Amino acid sequence: MQKDIFQKIEEAKKPDFGDILSRSFEFFKLVWKEGLKHVLVTIVVLIPAILLIYVPYIIFFISAGAFDSPGSYDNVEPDFVRYIPLLILYFLLVFVIMFFAQTVAFAITAHFYKVCKKVDTGESFETEGYFEYLKGGNFKKIFLLALASFGIAIGAALLCYLPLFYVMVPLQLLVVIHAFNKDLSVSDIIKAGFKLGNRFWIIIFGLVMISSIIAQVGILLCFVGVFVTAYFVHIPIYFVYKDTIGFDDEIDLDPLLMSV
Repeated sequence: MQKDIFQKIEEAKKPDFGDILSRSFEFFKLVWKEGLKHVLVTIVVLIPAILLIYVPYIIFFISAGAFDSPGSYDNVEPDFVRYIPLLILYFLLVFVIMFFAQTVAFAITAHFYKVCKKVDTGESFETEGYFEYLKGGNFKKIFLLALASFGIAIGAALLCYLPLFYVMVPLQLLVVIHAFNKDLSVSDIIKAGFKLGNRFWIIIFGLVMISSIIAQVGILLCFVGVFVTAYFVHIPIYFVYKDTIGFDDEIDLDPLLMSV
């Protein structure tokens, strides 16, 4: 009988910080092209969302007379009062678009974790299927995860921001847990994320901080390089999951070792 995810977390060995970071650098050499593809797909998907947010915003200010002659600024306040219902609808639209974009980004990241596993175990894979985690009931589940993540982060930020540093570790684990445990409910995914995050908070926090800094190194290469390094932040999280929860169908094949 297979152990459930909570039992695996309970019995998990302490992940090795240095080992995970070292393996992440080596593994990045194998998956950086796939990471770049996932970044570009995410950007292509988010461009329409950004346009939907900013185009109405610009049109509103033009129609409200904000860019007219200097004397017209005296009439801006009455215009804003008249446009309050429209502003409310606009902000509701922004929230809907934001959560939709976050949902798509979560799904693409989950697919990247799946690609990481296939590369790590030497399995063949197709580069298509970036949106497979949006099919069926997965869209609703990932949307709820995005909504829950936002709510938890906002709640933590309202508590003088310090709790935000605590919840950022469990929140980083939600997507990778969902990627390899599609049958788990949203509440179980969140519980598992917090349970694993609580057990090894300092190690995971350190990995997240360092990998986030490394992921921004691409900015030094005329800013374009950040697209290449952006997904590095997900690799240590993948190895944390592998070394603690693991895979039921794990294959004893490591391309990193084979390349030595």
